[in-house]
Amino acid sequence: MTDLSNRTVAVLATDGFEDSELTSPVDAVKAAGATVTVLSTGTGSIEGKNGTSVTVDTTTAEADAADFDALILPGGTGNADKIRMDSDAVAFVKKLVEAGKPVGVICHGAWILTDADVLQGRTLTSFPSLKTDLRNAGATWVDEEVHVDQGLVSSRTPDDLPAFNAKIVEEFGEGTH
Repeated sequence: MTDLSNRTVAVLATDGFEDSELTSPVDAVKAAGATVTVLSTGTGSIEGKNGTSVTVDTTTAEADAADFDALILPGGTGNADKIRMDSDAVAFVKKLVEAGKPVGVICHGAWILTDADVLQGRTLTSFPSLKTDLRNAGATWVDEEVHVDQGLVSSRTPDDLPAFNAKIVEEFGEGTH
């Protein structure tokens, strides 16, 4: 198993996240030894679609991409739509991706990547309804359980979580790409 004990992983989310798409990857990277920090647009806690409450560690305005080794972007339509409207969240994602740090993105989580303008020439998957948005942002969209493109790990739905979790642990362990 990959050892992530020297890695700090950011999770970027807000209310309306898809519960399992946040909790399952977080459990996977923590089990591998990573330290996880939850970032959101405000303080306190955020609530998933199905009622899971998660404590926010810091806000997107206070977070520095240089302090993190990797990023998890969970889905949930409401979450993904709200988080991409936060300019601090978009800037954080852009800096992290441009630094070559690995990113795990599932379902609607990929929406923020379009706003961060980091998809030109990249290949990824997502929930099918994002296909046109991702293509319009310069990406090649594929329909696969999990796809890896230079540290960008993407999956479609909660059904893909076992493969997604295994790949993010592996890619996060490899570090900067």
